[in-house]
Amino acid sequence: MNRLALAGFALTASAAGTFPALAADLPQAPAPAPAYDAAPAGPQSVDWTGIYVGGQLGWVFSNFDNTTGGLSNDFNTNGVGGGVYGGYNFQVTPNVVVGLETDFNLTDIEKSGTVGGLSLKSSSDWNANFRGRLGYAFDRYLIYGAGGLALADLEASANGFKDSKTALGWTLGAGAEAAVTNNIVARFDYSYQDFGDQNFNLGGTGVNSDFNNHQVRAGIAYKF
Repeated sequence: MNRLALAGFALTASAAGTFPALAADLPQAPAPAPAYDAAPAGPQSVDWTGIYVGGQLGWVFSNFDNTTGGLSNDFNTNGVGGGVYGGYNFQVTPNVVVGLETDFNLTDIEKSGTVGGLSLKSSSDWNANFRGRLGYAFDRYLIYGAGGLALADLEASANGFKDSKTALGWTLGAGAEAAVTNNIVARFDYSYQDFGDQNFNLGGTGVNSDFNNHQVRAGIAYKF
């Protein structure tokens, strides 16, 4: 019996010593990969293509170069201007954006003075632009140049006589826009308008007025 017990003990000890070696030769499950936090998503680029409408408010600097009887006098004035604008952009490439835009603005432009002994008042109550635009986009920002046709209401009055007309001219300008969201776009815009010589008849007295505007405006639009 003692011999059998010793033999059994020796066999058990031998098996216990062999098992770790056999286990080491078996295929091992791969260790789990370390977990990493996902990187936060950055701002997405804006698709500038689409229709937009908005409102703007700013300041207008105007000059009426009035001439009568061979004498002239510059009426420089400025005032508030604001209105609505809208247009369509087409993103030709990731960076190039072209478009068409129109705007209509009410203005507080009026100036009185004397030209060749004539007490004259010049004023403009509204103006509009019809412009083509060419811009460069980078991510959520756009810079652009613009040019086209301009319209303005002009009026001259003296000695109880008044004459008014809608003048046609040209405009050039530039601006910058920022997409606050994918639909809300804020901008800063400058435009120059030139209407050339306009002739007024004030009770038989002729007055020539060379009128131009500088407009600086901030706006916000919704892009569809």
